Amino acid sequence: MILKVQGGQLMREDRVGMQEQFWVKMNGEQLPLFLKEMSQASFRETEAIAFVCIGTDRSTGDALGPLVGSALKEAGYPFVIGTLEAPCDASNMVVRLSEIPQGSVVIAIDACLGQKQSVGLYQISNQPLLPGKSVGKRLPPVGDYTIAAMVNADGPKQYAILQTTSLHRVLAMAREVTDAIKHAFPIKGIQNDMMIQI
Repeated sequence: MILKVQGGQLMREDRVGMQEQFWVKMNGEQLPLFLKEMSQASFRETEAIAFVCIGTDRSTGDALGPLVGSALKEAGYPFVIGTLEAPCDASNMVVRLSEIPQGSVVIAIDACLGQKQSVGLYQISNQPLLPGKSVGKRLPPVGDYTIAAMVNADGPKQYAILQTTSLHRVLAMAREVTDAIKHAFPIKGIQNDMMIQI
């Protein structure tokens, strides 16, 4: 089965071959439905999923990844790299990536800067995340799939923008990502409606 994005919708095609690459922009209401369809079409039940939640708790805008990672860890997800207690950021990324269990499907989660009209939206892809790209850093690509949360508008001073990003927006988006993951990739034995407060 192949996933194809057409008109912003995830379409399934029953044909053999390489999966088409996609980058899809969506809002928080669409996120859980899209991830659920993606999980049903692309993941086998036996596959281990590792979540690499990139960012740091030392910058408001860049704290989204560790906030999501902490919530997933508290919810009982076994393979989470990057939390508030132990972030995965530019200073330790190569070492932290070596913690990914062999053979896991990796979903990378990070905050990013985007166009003004895209703030509050998400970009989802079946391609690796390029962490630090919006602030001009060159770090190794991460993951098989990407969830990038556009927490603020891009501008000439990216570090200052991330430092002054609304904490309210980052917390709200971290909750949306966490809830969407819990909807799309539930842990057996844990009810989907269990909410972890961030």
